[in-house]
Formats: sequence, structure tokens, C-alpha cells
Amino acid sequence: MRKFSADYIYPVSSPPLEQGVVITDDDGIILAIEARERHDPASLQIYPGTLIPGFVNTHCHLELSHMKGMMDTGIGLLEFIKGVVTRRQALPETIEAAILQAEQDMVESGIVAVGDISNVADSFPVKSEGRLRYYTFVEVLDFLRHSGSEKAMNNALDVFHQVHPAPGSTASIVPHAPYTVSATLLDKIKSFNKPGGITVSVHNQETAAENEFFQSKTGDFLPFYAGFGNNLEEFEATGRNSIFYEMNGLHPQNRNLFVHNTFTTGEEIRAVQAWSPNVYWATCPNANLFIENRLPDYRIFLENNARVTLGTDSLASNWQLSILEEMKTIARYQSYVSFEMLLQWATLNGAQALGFDDTLGSLEPGKKPGILCLEGLEPGERLGMGARVRRVV
Repeated sequence: MRKFSADYIYPVSSPPLEQGVVITDDDGIILAIEARERHDPASLQIYPGTLIPGFVNTHCHLELSHMKGMMDTGIGLLEFIKGVVTRRQALPETIEAAILQAEQDMVESGIVAVGDISNVADSFPVKSEGRLRYYTFVEVLDFLRHSGSEKAMNNALDVFHQVHPAPGSTASIVPHAPYTVSATLLDKIKSFNKPGGITVSVHNQETAAENEFFQSKTGDFLPFYAGFGNNLEEFEATGRNSIFYEMNGLHPQNRNLFVHNTFTTGEEIRAVQAWSPNVYWATCPNANLFIENRLPDYRIFLENNARVTLGTDSLASNWQLSILEEMKTIARYQSYVSFEMLLQWATLNGAQALGFDDTLGSLEPGKKPGILCLEGLEPGERLGMGARVRRVV
């Protein structure tokens, strides 16, 4: 048995406790949370700061870790995608070393679980070691060519069957984004993902051009596709924003994780949440700033009781893979989001979105969420830019 105490404990699933004690067994499973006064101080490991659960990174591209520092900032999503497509090739040993280092960095930054996008199997050997709990999203796309949907799905199935998850981890096949997945391919993905019990992730409304494209088949996506030799003859505008198109390929009974949402409106959030009670909204603020110099308006999500989660995106589009740094960015630019809310986004909401809240996301008896000590909270429970975490368990 081990006993950990600090100035404050934030269980997330219940109100914070001043000078509390978290009691675990030797494997890190929480047995109880109690007041410090009930315990002999000599039996406690006391930390200066705040005890919180481990972080959940709901959106990452671990397989792109070797691209750190390769891409310019502020170039916009479409130029960024071109760069990734044309520059991602590297020697296998280079890719492997970068993935190993990126995972180690996440472990050291307090992350305990990751929703990770995979187009290929490069990250699977590292994930199979079980140092972090992974939800692998095997991503599929056919660049809006119905005629290519069968080949795209077969390729995704080949990658999916190479996933050998460690205990507690899992995988599903997911669409990349509405602007890269034909309606035919959406149907194939939906048929594969039977309703109930899984999470499906999809990139959503990261650039204004995406909505314009679906509204009227105009804008920056036309020259983007022309550059790849695709005249988009198989695509027809829907007359509505892209999020309604991608909903057609999703089961409302599954957990559906919409990622980025930079241009998502309150009306759209309400419509999607009316369609399904199992909706989550992942935000990757540092990646949004890196690529488009823009953040979502988080007031819209707060006003609509949206369940927001945090992600890092990839090292191609971020300076580091740290959920704490994502929290700091939101605190810096949209400080009305309280620390308590940011912590919920970074922990319990993420665990629920991935279906990992059986063990992760909150300090509760029976769970093994990892325990972090957060130092650097400023007066009024504000997250300071100098805040840091260290692992306790």
C-alpha cells in the first residue's frame, strides 16, 4: 500500500480536496481518497502541488514523428497536407527511432493513453509493448474517387489486421476527413464498424475551405486536387457544410470523435449532439496555431455543453507531444476556460471518448489512472505558463 498527498487533489469526477490522501496498492490501483488528518504524516509521500490523473491524448499521428521540424508554420492546411504526402518517406530505422522517442516524451509528460491515427503499420511494434494504452484509428481515404473505394478499404483492412494491441488497447477503421472520403467509402467504413462500443475518429472543419467545397464545389480544394491529377468529376457538392456529409458515414450508437473543429458552429454542435448522445470534440490548439494560425472559439463548445477532449496532432504539426502544453495554450489565448474544465478535457473526457474510463481519467477507487503532481498553479486556480508535471505513479 502507498499513500500520496499534496496541497490539493483534483479527482476530476468529484470536487477538489484540500490536503487529501490518495491510497493505492503496489500496482497503482486506487483504493481510497481520504483526508490527510486521518493519517500519520510519516506514512505519507507528500508533494508540493496538486495531484491529478494522467493525461489522455485523443488525437496523435505517432507515425509522423520523424517529420519533426520539417514543415513550415502558418502555411495553411492544404499546403501542409501536400508537404506530408510528398515528404513523409524516410528510412525504416529513422521512423522507428522517432516513434520510440515520441512515445518516451509522452510518457514523461504525463500521458497515459493515446488515440493514434495510423495509415501504415510503422507504430505497431512500439504500441504492442503496452507502455501506454492506445486506441489505434486505422485511417482510410480514397480522395473522393468512388472507383478507388474498394482498393482503399482493402488496404485499410490489411493494416488493421496487423494491429496486435497490448491488453487494454484496441483499434477501429475510420475515415480521414470528409474531403478525402467518397460516399461509397463512407458506406464501406460504416458497414465494417458495427454499431455500439467502439470509437470512430474523423478530422472535421479544420479550414474554411472545407465548408466552401461542400457547399458549392468551389475554393482552394479544386487546385489542391488538380495538383494531384484529380479533376473531382466523381464529387458533387452537397449544399451543406462538411460535418453533415461525414455524419452519413457514422453510427450514432458509437462514440464519434470529431477532431479540430476550428470552424464548427454552435448550430452544428447542437445538431450533431441531437443526432447522437455519444459525441466528443477533440481540439489540438497548438497544431491549429502551427498550421492555420487560428483556434476554435471554445465559448461555443462551453455554451453547448460539448464534451471536449485534447489532442496534440503530430510532430509534423506541433513542437512537442504534451497535453499540458495544449492546456497552457488555451489558458493563454482563451483564459475564460477554467483550469477545472481544462483538466476535465485533458483527462476524464478523453478517457470516455476512447472508452478507456474503466481504468483511466479520474482519481477513483478501482481505477489505475496514473497519478501526476502538477506544480505551478497560480492564485485563483489559473494555469501558469511555468506549470509542470511529474509522474507520481
